[in-house]
Amino acid sequence: MPRRRHFAAPGMGHESQACRIPPVASQHIRFCTTPDGVSLAYAMGGQGTPWVKTPNWLNHLELDAASPVWRSWLHRMTRHHTLLRYDARGCGLSDRDVPSLSFETYIVDLETVVAAAGLDRFVLYGASQGAAVALEYAARHPGRVSHLVLYGGYLRGVRRRNASPAALEEADTMVKLVELGWGRENSAFRQVFATQFIPDGTLEQMKAFDELQRKTVSPGMAAAILQTLHSVDVSASAARVQCPTLVLHSRGDARVPFEEGRKLAGAIPGAEFVPLDSQNHILLEHQSAWEHFFVEIEGFLARHGAASAAESPALADLTPAEARVLDLLAAGLTNERIAQQLAIAPKTVRNHVNHIFQKLDVRDRGAAIVLAREHGLGQR
Repeated sequence: MPRRRHFAAPGMGHESQACRIPPVASQHIRFCTTPDGVSLAYAMGGQGTPWVKTPNWLNHLELDAASPVWRSWLHRMTRHHTLLRYDARGCGLSDRDVPSLSFETYIVDLETVVAAAGLDRFVLYGASQGAAVALEYAARHPGRVSHLVLYGGYLRGVRRRNASPAALEEADTMVKLVELGWGRENSAFRQVFATQFIPDGTLEQMKAFDELQRKTVSPGMAAAILQTLHSVDVSASAARVQCPTLVLHSRGDARVPFEEGRKLAGAIPGAEFVPLDSQNHILLEHQSAWEHFFVEIEGFLARHGAASAAESPALADLTPAEARVLDLLAAGLTNERIAQQLAIAPKTVRNHVNHIFQKLDVRDRGAAIVLAREHGLGQR
């Protein structure tokens, strides 16, 4: 598994509010390049079960670590998981000036980041707009995604929902608000979004969210992102999702209606649906729904066999790729089936198996399977 790296949140070492921020689990920021030449910033932090988080509205790898809106979430997620996250094209530390922007480019960007990070298999998490991206990726790459967790998501953007004329007019008005007022020092325009995303937020969190929006993306790019999201439709892909899926949604979500979350869960075969008692689109630590969110996720992972090899001392020396091969081995799959499942070469599987035998100090496949099953792997 990836080794823990040490990282100080932005601003540490200076006399500022950041000095009082608890340290977020370590991260190193790196860059990769998409097929159309866009530089994407990504970071990995923590240790444990590999997770990939798709971007939502709006992320900045560096600033999120210090934000009172996001830092607690990041700290909690990286306690027991290796978290890979990245800034979407046009946002944060990724290229701001991009040649194209579409839902398809979001999928290609996720594929690029996963390849750059060298992950074979992982839990995929998507919130808000990132839920549609995560769902589409899971449908296209069933061998990569072990579990899918979606929060505050939707199948179709407002222009694909058979929305009322009033809803369409509201969507157009929001785009116009962004175009006219996003870049202004006066926060009145951006506060419209803050009150939709975190209506139960503290004054500090409201101000921080407003500032994060302003620093993360330009007015033109923010408007282009909104217009792109309004036309998203992954309803045809939902039925192709094969992995265990958990969908969570706040009952009073003012940004994405609760009904959209219910429809999302209903469209994915076997998906579990958890309503949360909150008005927030972004959950915050002081809310009761916050703990409910994490309890439900951990329970879901436990029920569906997402035990991390890193959490077992006997298996701690395995890499994420080796841990996944061992998991499939313990489930009774042959090398050929494992290669098909993970979309890798049979020779690569054989190499992983040999390394597993050496690290576990076992002589054969049967002994490796027994040891793996004793530590919770191979459950289906």
